[in-house]
Amino acid sequence: MQRLCAMILSLCLPLVLVAQIAHADGPPSKGAKGMKGALGTFDFKPSDWKKGQTTYWLDTDGVKPGEAGCHIGTNKKGKPNGRSFGEACLSKVLLVESNPGAKIVHSHKNDVGHPDKFDCNAWCIGKGSAKGTCVAAAAPPCAASAKCICQ
Repeated sequence: MQRLCAMILSLCLPLVLVAQIAHADGPPSKGAKGMKGALGTFDFKPSDWKKGQTTYWLDTDGVKPGEAGCHIGTNKKGKPNGRSFGEACLSKVLLVESNPGAKIVHSHKNDVGHPDKFDCNAWCIGKGSAKGTCVAAAAPPCAASAKCICQ
């Protein structure tokens, strides 16, 4: 009986974890709305979170899961301030995709952004490919980023 319970847990636990990772807090952003694989937005605090501050950011690529992007910290006028963070893989298929659009300076209230989550496999299949995965990729000036690769 214990072996059976252990086997059931080993099969079900990964499904529960994937369901939690895939959860989104809100609908897809304007740029992701209607795109295959768009799962919605979620709250994101950068590693150097500035509690209570409204911060400004510039997205280098817009909502383009096939391109690695960088979110560059700026002032209200778009002058870089040295902060940045890249897109990222949450799993082999889940991509954190920044928004709202390429070269748009926008604010993050309380320094919290709302990037989109994308299922790279669904996005790639929607583009006519057989499958897709999330992979690390360069997006200077960010030290690291990610994108969907279709096969």
